Parts: sequence; structure tokens; C-alpha cells
Amino acid sequence: MSAVIEPTTVKTHLRPIDRDGLMAFAAAGRGNPAKRGTNKVKTVMEGQYRSLSYVGDHAPVVVDEPLHLFGENTAPAPGEIVLSALGGCLAVGITAVATWKQVPLSKLELFLEGDIGNPAAWGAGGAEMLPPQMGFQAIRVKVVIEGDAPREVLDEIVKHANFYSPVANSMRNPIAFDIGLA
Repeated sequence: MSAVIEPTTVKTHLRPIDRDGLMAFAAAGRGNPAKRGTNKVKTVMEGQYRSLSYVGDHAPVVVDEPLHLFGENTAPAPGEIVLSALGGCLAVGITAVATWKQVPLSKLELFLEGDIGNPAAWGAGGAEMLPPQMGFQAIRVKVVIEGDAPREVLDEIVKHANFYSPVANSMRNPIAFDIGLA
């Protein structure tokens, strides 16, 4: 008789971050909770609604509007870029919290939806509206996460990361905002 070969499952983990570096960064934050950095972006309009935002030495982030909003639909719309920033920040936070709690992750995907409209036509003669009536009116995030922990622990990691997310908190809380000519 031939031997029966049992199937094996191979489980891989996402590339880990430097846990020691994360712990040193966290200790520095505890030592100086008032410390802040400054993010800088230069945005240049290319034509129609297509713009290029330059961030450090990276390739520019391209933003456009869809055809029905008079853009060329060559890139994500501004609201989609906002959701991608939120998704990226939450993914970073979830990864950091999982690393802190020593939970290796094998899968992390975030699905974001935001309800937004533009009846004010960017203030160019559309509906008269107040700031709270414009912008995102609701955002939903669904997280698919797998790792070496029970579902309850993974859920707590996601909730903890959401609570401390700089981008999520920027969206949830009023912030000082100044705009003027250079």
C-alpha cells in the first residue's frame, strides 16, 4: 500500500515592521507628548481639474475629477484621495498595534466608502450651503484582518488603531484651518 500524503497549509505573514524601532518611537512620544511634525505638500494645477501634488521626493499624487464633474477621469477624485489617506493611516495604525501586541498579521485589507456630494458646485453658483452640509456626510470602513490571534483580539487591535489614527481624528474633530494668498 502507498502512504497517504496529508495536505499541509502554508501560512505566510505580512512583512513586519521594526518592533524595537516602534517601541523607541512610542517611548519618545510618551516622553514628549506635545511634539508635532509638519507634513508639506505642493499642489500644481495642470489644466481642467487635473492636479499634481508633490510630497517629498516621491512621484506626484495625481488628482482629477470624473467626466460627469467636468474632469478627464485620469486619476482619483479628491474625495477618493481623502479616503485612501484614511485607509492608509488606519492600515499603518493596525499594523503598529498588532506589532506592539506581538500579533503577526497574514492579511489586512480595508474597504472604504464615503457619502459625498457637490450640489454647491464648489461654490461656483450651485446650492447655497453651510460647511457642515458639505463634504463627507458618512464614512464606512470594513476591515478584513487575519493573524495569529482570536477574532476578539483582532477586533480590539482595529478599534484601538481607529481611536489613535491621526487621519481619522483629523476627520472626526474640528481643526484649525487657515487659507490665504502666498
